[in-house]
Amino acid sequence: MEISVIVSLMGGLGLFLLGMKQMSDGLEKAAGAKMRSILEAVTTNRLLGTLVGVLFCAVIQSSSATTVMVVSFVNAGMMSLYQAAGVIMGANIGTTVTSQLVSFNLSAYAPVFLFLGVLMTQFVKKDRVKKIGEVILGFGVLFMGLSVMSGSMSSLKDSPQVAGLLGGLTSPLLGVLMGTVITAIIQSSSVTVSIVLLMAQQGLLELPICFYIILGCNIGACMSAMLASLSGKKDAKRAALIHLFFNIIGTVIMYVVLTVAGGLVLSIIMKISGSDPGRCVANAHTLFKICQVIVLLPFTKWIVKLTYLAVPGEEKEEDTEYQLYYIGKTAMFSPTTAVVEAVMELEHMGALAYENLNRALDALISLDEKKIKKVYAVEKQINFMNHAITDYLVRIGQMTLPIDDSKSIGALFHVVNDIERIGDHAENLADSARNRIKDNIAFSGAGLEELKEISEKVNKILEYSIDMFAHNTKGHMQDIMALENEIDEMERQFQKNHVERLTKNECTAASGMVFSDAISGFERVADHATNIAYALLENVPEDEEE
Repeated sequence: MEISVIVSLMGGLGLFLLGMKQMSDGLEKAAGAKMRSILEAVTTNRLLGTLVGVLFCAVIQSSSATTVMVVSFVNAGMMSLYQAAGVIMGANIGTTVTSQLVSFNLSAYAPVFLFLGVLMTQFVKKDRVKKIGEVILGFGVLFMGLSVMSGSMSSLKDSPQVAGLLGGLTSPLLGVLMGTVITAIIQSSSVTVSIVLLMAQQGLLELPICFYIILGCNIGACMSAMLASLSGKKDAKRAALIHLFFNIIGTVIMYVVLTVAGGLVLSIIMKISGSDPGRCVANAHTLFKICQVIVLLPFTKWIVKLTYLAVPGEEKEEDTEYQLYYIGKTAMFSPTTAVVEAVMELEHMGALAYENLNRALDALISLDEKKIKKVYAVEKQINFMNHAITDYLVRIGQMTLPIDDSKSIGALFHVVNDIERIGDHAENLADSARNRIKDNIAFSGAGLEELKEISEKVNKILEYSIDMFAHNTKGHMQDIMALENEIDEMERQFQKNHVERLTKNECTAASGMVFSDAISGFERVADHATNIAYALLENVPEDEEE
């Protein structure tokens, strides 16, 4: 066997892997955010989850990427294990789309795809068109690699050594093991099945052994999710195990079927596919997956329970003083969910700031030392989150993200700052509470009522703002605009009332300073809340100066 044939085969495989990755990455960048929103809308209906999994994986062209994303969703608490199970099963069907495309042998059109892809990526300025161009370019590179590999394999079949080695491969167990190991190394069942498909077309492998190799590919495809889940929480590990258990059980079932009725299965597939061995391999891949889902979907609950036996117990709380929940040490990184997890962490940070603001006001009114200390403690947690989330945003901003997500990174930096400033205003109120205790400063009844009145409005605008930001909707837009105007007017009116009370000697200058600072602080909190609300919307307002 000539070295040139091996070199050509390696080059073709390299082009195929490059095209596969570019196509998958391009699809994820162009459609990842929209597909993710569909995933987030999945209900507990297993059939719906399965259909979404099929759709998602058919678009992204990678069951590994889909499963890693689902595991990441489970890790962040955005999806239950039962929801994840249906999506994972569906993804196993969706991943067969690649082998179906390869079986149609579009290599003759590879130059056309390459030309169009280069035109779109090099000469078009619009981001989304560029990303679609990357997909088309990847498609062309993929089929160019297939063409090179196919040509190399046609030479290999003339080699008696290769023909003897592959012709002697008849052990079903060895076929399953080979498919598992190769796919675990390459981390793509689509690539392995495509190679098997080409070898079948060139007569290097018999169809029966191809079927067993395909079964092994299903197990090897679980490696990516298993590796990704190692740094995650227990539920993330369980989600990855759902994928593994589904494929192991499904492989065992299909192995038994092939052992008992292999001839019947082969005749059915050949009747469907015709005489083309490549079509037979692609259709077998799809049919095996569909049969596995049909058989195992009713037993989803049992598979999920099995993962609890494999990973028992509840998640333990970290002993560290400060930590992040969604992007902390036990978080997983997936480009398609990175921004979502950052938004969830910011929502958590916003809730802490909201609670601390109210705690600080209570401390200012009741002069409770315990509440004052608690305000300072929570403010340290907020400061920690400010730095940690900012560092995370810097890190993910340097990576390849879906187009819509990459555009939102700048806005998220502003949101971190706005929430941190709200935390600072809570700390200012706590400082004022300490000054009241230290200097024995009394508030007038009217002043206390006005503080409570403006705080109620600020609470409401904060609630609306955090909800708008977290869900990226315009649902509270009119309410927020109205509240912002009301709070501005209240701040002006209450400052006038304060001056009138001073002139009537109804309060002291010292209490007046505390009151005036508190009212101004609440008005500025409302400004920050408005910024947060509009952060992820297209019509983001100008940041208001303090």
